[in-house]
Amino acid sequence: MIVKKICAVLSTLVLLLLLAASAVILVPMMLGYKELAVRSGSMEPTISVGSLVYVKPVDAAELQPGDVCTYYLSDGETFVTHRVMSVDSQAQTLVTQGDANEAADGEIAFGQVYGRVDFHLPYLGFAVQNFRTPVGIMSICGVLMLIIVLNFVPAIIDAAENEKKQKVQTKPAG
Repeated sequence: MIVKKICAVLSTLVLLLLLAASAVILVPMMLGYKELAVRSGSMEPTISVGSLVYVKPVDAAELQPGDVCTYYLSDGETFVTHRVMSVDSQAQTLVTQGDANEAADGEIAFGQVYGRVDFHLPYLGFAVQNFRTPVGIMSICGVLMLIIVLNFVPAIIDAAENEKKQKVQTKPAG
């Protein structure tokens, strides 16, 4: 029946979409990366707003000019991702600058550096930010319920068809 095929295809597609989304977050995490959503255009056009950057913790002394790194601001909570312009190993500082910025950020202490950005995925930062909200969590639960429903619909249809057939077969001739 066509409804069964549609349900099977839809549940498979939704499940594959969820698995792909999980892989984008879980696989890099297992490899030691931290994913961060880009919220400003300071690194455009290299890294656009809404991208998801994957940062691998490294010793700041390993960074070279041209690398893109992520560091903490003085508040210890806010991350900034900018390009390394220079490294001063003796002073244990580096200077960074956003690709779209006209001025450098100033000296960043080695202790503020979280790590190097190894790669990024455009647009996925928007999704990850939204999935971490109550509405996002409810949406994920809704999608999981949809998968479950799509898997049970064919069984419900089969049961209804079998019930109809049994009623037709047991109906007295007359």
